[in-house]
Amino acid sequence: MKALYKKYNLNFKNPSGTSRGVLRTKETWFIVIEKQGKIGIGETGLFRGLSFDDVPNYEEKLKWVCKNIDLGLETLLVHLTEFPSIQFGLEQAFLSFENSDPFTFFSSKFSKGWDVININGLIWMGDKQFMKDQITDKIEQGFSCIKMKIGAIDFETELELLKAIRKDFSASDIELRVDANGAFRSDEAFTKLERLAELDLHSIEQPIRQGQIEEMAELCRKTPLPIALDEELIGITSFNKKKELLEQIHPQYIILKPSLIGGFEGSREWINLAKQYDCGWWITSALESNIGLNAIAQFTYITQNKMPQGLGTGGLFANNLDSPLVVENGYLMIESAKSWNFNLILD
Repeated sequence: MKALYKKYNLNFKNPSGTSRGVLRTKETWFIVIEKQGKIGIGETGLFRGLSFDDVPNYEEKLKWVCKNIDLGLETLLVHLTEFPSIQFGLEQAFLSFENSDPFTFFSSKFSKGWDVININGLIWMGDKQFMKDQITDKIEQGFSCIKMKIGAIDFETELELLKAIRKDFSASDIELRVDANGAFRSDEAFTKLERLAELDLHSIEQPIRQGQIEEMAELCRKTPLPIALDEELIGITSFNKKKELLEQIHPQYIILKPSLIGGFEGSREWINLAKQYDCGWWITSALESNIGLNAIAQFTYITQNKMPQGLGTGGLFANNLDSPLVVENGYLMIESAKSWNFNLILD
């Protein structure tokens, strides 16, 4: 078996704002394995500034993986506990190789184009008018769940935008989620949660920055608004540490980004623990290209979690790979009449 990797820069159609800054490009890598003319493909979705494995020797590790691909998936995964995104890319590549169609990772009604996945519409940060336009657009597109990133502009302005939605749409009409990306100070978080809770929101992701375990546990204990841990999960690779985190914090939800938490196996481990601790969960992409998004979507479908998932990021990029993934009326689906174009990877 042979393997190669290739770097690819995704360009945002519009600069996308978060509390950590404005995103204009997203660097990603592909791993392609080949044996006797058959190929497998996977995406190692490194996320600069957020990924646990954003380290100077990242490309050196990719080279090592390709050189030692004959060790097999199980052995390679053991050597890559510090590189969750590469674990994820390898899982995809080997699953892709094992299937007759290199873009099928988990065969299901979804992968065959017979069923859909309910997803949220994502509202990026920006000035008031920009965010308002996005909200209007998502509602017109038929989304029943909207997720709004908050924490970068004035909090009062963000509340106004949320109130405007609630004025026209009740909680039974539109489910609202907010994502603070750790933007709130721990001494102000509870007061802000109280005000947000008045708007019948579904949940808030990562209200305070990760690593403040005692403060987050206290917030989750008395919060008027369900809290979902996101960045808090990054960098926790052992089963015992995962279990300890849920025991200490007792969050209402956890959010799983396979590229950041060790791929499918890492996600399964978190899901099993969440069930044990009566904690809800959903799955979100981490700005992968359509290759990684497709793999995450296929995995998400077989978990049979009916909540809206965070898988609507494929349309963000001007130079994404052509694919049969389509978003329609708030659902992600595969249009079997459309085809993949992965020449950008193989060229």
